[in-house]
Amino acid sequence: MILPVGEACNPPEWAGNEPEYFTKGEKNGGKFLKIKVSKPYQQENSAVTKCYQTSLEFPSVKRRKVEADFSGGDITSNGGIGLLAQVDKQMGLTQAVVRAIGDARRRASCHHSLLELLQQRIYGLALGYEDLNDHGELRHDLALQTATSRVEVLASPATLCRLEQRSDRDSAWAIHQVLFDQFVAAHKRPPKRLILDFDATDTPLYGDQEGRFFHGYYDHYCYLPLYVFCGRHLLVSYLRSSKIDPAKHSWAILSLLVKALRRHWPKVEIIFRGDSGFCRWKLLRWCDRYDVRYIVGLAKNKRLKRKAAAWMELAESLHLTTGKKQRVFATICYGARTWDRQRRVIVKAEHSSHGANPRFLVTNLPQTDQYLYDKIYCARGDMENRIKDQQMDLFAGRASSHRWWPNQFRQLLSGLAYTLFEGLRTRALQNTALAKASPNRIRLTLLKIGAVIIRNTRRIRILMSSACPHQELFRAAAYRLNSS
Repeated sequence: MILPVGEACNPPEWAGNEPEYFTKGEKNGGKFLKIKVSKPYQQENSAVTKCYQTSLEFPSVKRRKVEADFSGGDITSNGGIGLLAQVDKQMGLTQAVVRAIGDARRRASCHHSLLELLQQRIYGLALGYEDLNDHGELRHDLALQTATSRVEVLASPATLCRLEQRSDRDSAWAIHQVLFDQFVAAHKRPPKRLILDFDATDTPLYGDQEGRFFHGYYDHYCYLPLYVFCGRHLLVSYLRSSKIDPAKHSWAILSLLVKALRRHWPKVEIIFRGDSGFCRWKLLRWCDRYDVRYIVGLAKNKRLKRKAAAWMELAESLHLTTGKKQRVFATICYGARTWDRQRRVIVKAEHSSHGANPRFLVTNLPQTDQYLYDKIYCARGDMENRIKDQQMDLFAGRASSHRWWPNQFRQLLSGLAYTLFEGLRTRALQNTALAKASPNRIRLTLLKIGAVIIRNTRRIRILMSSACPHQELFRAAAYRLNSS
């Protein structure tokens, strides 16, 4: 290892053997101190090895020494975050959240506005930084500072933590209202049909969080958040304990959504869609009463299998004749003993080399059996990808606070980051390779770009890498945002 004499520091108290020190030598007209380390210094009670090396050496390239260090100056790996900040400004998303939740802090004691705190946290999630601790260094990132319209250091992890710990039921309600308003604003003309997708997933817990409960299906302690999407738009991200029925709260949430949507669009057709976990006869009865269409999965049972036996035998016979997977669709009338009446049930009798695979749907839609199954119900599978975007790409499943409402707030912050990505797709990425891309792919393609930032009193210049492979796509997206 080679250190300039002026930067050499006194050796620490080494653990173990003393290192060997060589004398000063002349090289290229400068004085250097060569240090041979026989055993790395490791601080007591620390898992991190402390070395005093200022440069790193890598395998040589054609007899050329390869060295690296962290003295490059104001360089960022988040050079493209300006795209998301511009989308946010056009949508007015974070501004709307600030107006909705309010700021009860004493203004004279605050160095950071509520808007700056929200933008710092949401943009950080969008860039792939899931922990508050990440902001200990991220607060010095000039690209993130620029995106939040700030030229000073950003908020510390402790300040961001206090923001989350102040959240409550009212703030969760207010943010949900912002998400709904953004959904309405995204429609330039009244839609003819809206399909509301309901689904639940698990958020694993590893501490002593409020409301934690062991779930037998997932085989761990978890929360059971409820998501509601309409297409790619997030409407509800509601945190729940896992000790409840998966369909709990869905009736009330559906009722609120239907009333709110019909206030804006009185003639819109609303379809409730969900898997078998949401097949509850009181919910279906409410839909019938208030002219809401539904198509919901129905769990298999012996009665259903007996009613579908003739079609299953036909599918098996066709499979044996052709050697290919065969499907036969039919309609039956069915009502469980606890239901108020019988309803239309679609049977998909399927037989393949893997055996029989019957599926059942309950619906009040008028179209044909196969159309409803293939075109309407199966399309709900895309919602699984939207939940994946939330839980994995944007860290909605990170419930590391002990308290309930901060965990709900963190989940909603991820939802707001998702809404920004959806706005970017809609406003700048239509008819491109990223038109339907996941947040993670958009992040790696357009946001995580190396850049040098030069900042003076008159201008901030973001000089992105000339070798960026997606610069034409970035230019096109920026042009569309500037033109809108």
